[in-house]
Amino acid sequence: MTNRRASCSCGQLKVETSGEPIRVSVCHCLACQQRTGSPFGAQARFERSAVRIEGRSSEYVRTADSGVKITFRFCPDCGSTMHFQMEGFPDVVGVPVGAFADPEFPPPRFSVYESRRHAWVDIPGSVEHTD
Repeated sequence: MTNRRASCSCGQLKVETSGEPIRVSVCHCLACQQRTGSPFGAQARFERSAVRIEGRSSEYVRTADSGVKITFRFCPDCGSTMHFQMEGFPDVVGVPVGAFADPEFPPPRFSVYESRRHAWVDIPGSVEHTD
């Protein structure tokens, strides 16, 4: 079984996962762009039972373009978003892919809100694309 460890910038908040993610995706929505400071957010979802969280966190709740409430948890010291949960999916935890700092992390299989994708961002054709 694959174990992975994600960490915030200062190392205070950590997320450990076991097994493979149930979904890896990139999101081009404007809220993800603002949250990450990047042209898209990349995240992996895991079964809650496969996630262990260690450290203090603060939270921010926002309503996604889809109408679903998402609770983001971030390090209160350095501000790194470390994990999130979506309303209606209590058994799933999302973790930003970059928090793993692992260039070998599995690639995304889904690309969502592509109508807001920056023109210079190229997502491979093998990924499922949705507007």
